[in-house]
Amino acid sequence: MLLCCRSGSGTVMATTASARSLPRPWTSPHRRPAPASARRWRCSAVTWEAEAKEKKTATVQSKAGDALEVCRVVNGMWQVSGASWGRAAPAAAVDAMLAYADGGLATFDMADIYGPAEDLYGMFINRVRRERPAEMLEEVKGLTKWVPPPVKMTRSYVEENINRSRKRMDVAALDMLQFHWWDYSNPGYLDALKHMTDLKEEGKIKTVALTNFDTERLQIILENGIPIVSNQVQHSIVDMRPQKKMAELCQLTGVKLITYGTVMGGLLSEKFLDTNVSIPFAGPPLNTPSLQKYKRMVDAWGGWSLFQALLQTLKKVSLKHGVPISSVAVRYILNQTSVAGSMVGVRLGLSEHIRDTNAILSLELDEEDMGSIAEASSRGRNLMDIIGDCGDEYRA
Repeated sequence: MLLCCRSGSGTVMATTASARSLPRPWTSPHRRPAPASARRWRCSAVTWEAEAKEKKTATVQSKAGDALEVCRVVNGMWQVSGASWGRAAPAAAVDAMLAYADGGLATFDMADIYGPAEDLYGMFINRVRRERPAEMLEEVKGLTKWVPPPVKMTRSYVEENINRSRKRMDVAALDMLQFHWWDYSNPGYLDALKHMTDLKEEGKIKTVALTNFDTERLQIILENGIPIVSNQVQHSIVDMRPQKKMAELCQLTGVKLITYGTVMGGLLSEKFLDTNVSIPFAGPPLNTPSLQKYKRMVDAWGGWSLFQALLQTLKKVSLKHGVPISSVAVRYILNQTSVAGSMVGVRLGLSEHIRDTNAILSLELDEEDMGSIAEASSRGRNLMDIIGDCGDEYRA
C-alpha cells in the first residue's frame, strides 16, 4: 500500500519528509491496518475535497470536445488598462496576481486592448513556473480577448494577432481566445473564427470563445461549425438580459456564459447604500469608467431610488449570511442558467479582495434569498426592450 497525502490544491502527492520519518505501515510487521472507520473517514475527506473543487470551478466545453476548467470567479483585468483606476508598478501588480493565485483564484481575464494586461500575465506565469509547484501551473488559466477592427480577416492577419498575444503572455497556446466583432453587417467575423479554429487545431489556441455576441449571431456561428465554448456578456441583478434568449440557446447547445459587470463596477456594494449620487458631493464619486458606465445602466433600468431598494434587499441577505453585498450579487448570477463564471475586477497592487471573493464560492443562497432578489430585480424596466440583446450596447 502506498502512503499518500493531499496538497492544498487537492493533488495527490508523496509524503513529506516528516511523514517519511514515521514508522512505515507497509514495512512493519507489527503495524495493523487502519480500522475501516478511519479508511471511510479518509474517503469522505477526499470526496469532500472533490466536491469543494467542483463548487469552485466549472468546465466550459464545445461540441467538438475542447474543454477548459476555470475558476467560477474570474479575476478581471480591465482595470489595468487605464489610469482612471490607479496604476501600480508592474512588479507590484504581478505580486498581487500571485497572491490571488495563492488564494485559489487562479483564472485571469484580459484583452489585447487592455493596456499592459497580457504583458503582466506573461511576467506572472513566469513567476509561477519558477516559484510555485507544478500543480499551480496547471490551475492557472489566462483568458484573453481579441478585439480587431472590422477589416478583411485573412489567415495571415489572424495568425499575426494571435501570435502577438501568445508572445506577450509567454505561452505556447492561449488557454482561451474570446473574439469580439464591432460590426454585424460585416460577415468577416465568420472568416476570423474559422481561421481561429484552424489555429486551435494547430495547437496555438486551446479553446475558442466569444465576447459580446448576441443570440442571433451566436446561433449563426454555431451553425457554421465553429466550436464555441463560452460567450462573455454583461450580466448582473440589474441587467438580466442574458437570461432571456441567450440562456435558452446556451441550454440547447452547451455553450456557457462568463459574465462581467456583475458587481456593476462597485455600485452593488455597501459603499453606495443610502446615498444620493445626483447631489454633487453628497455621495461617493463616480470616478471610474466602470462606475459611470453602470450608473447609466441603473438609469435605464429604473433610476437611483429603485436601485436603493435593490441594495436594501441585498443588504438583508448579506447580513443573514455574514458576507458583503457584492458577494451576494455575484453568487446570485452564478446561480443563473448556463453561467460558468463571473468576473470580479482586480486593481492589482492597489487593493485586494481575496477573502471576500472566496466568500462568494462558499456562499449558498436559499430559495427565500433567491426569490427576494428576483422580486427586487423584476421591479425595473425590461432592458431587452430598451437596449436590445446581450452586447448590443456596444454597437450603434
